[in-house]
Amino acid sequence: MDTVIFRKFKEGDVIALLPDSDANPGMIRSYMHIGQHGEASKDIVSITKLATPAEYADLLAELKSIGYEPVTRKRLQYK
Repeated sequence: MDTVIFRKFKEGDVIALLPDSDANPGMIRSYMHIGQHGEASKDIVSITKLATPAEYADLLAELKSIGYEPVTRKRLQYK
């Protein structure tokens, strides 16, 4: 199972945050349609809002198609 938090930028793009994946200090693994895997600052939550199931449905399907078993959460919890 892969924890995923879907957030939406003001412009409408949705990003999947993958908090359980390894990333550099201060960063979090992410996934988007364009660019696919990458890293984002943990501060990304301050410039995005929670995406609705309808908004992230396509990205969720894409993650499943490449082997993820997503479990969605609403909050990013720091360890």
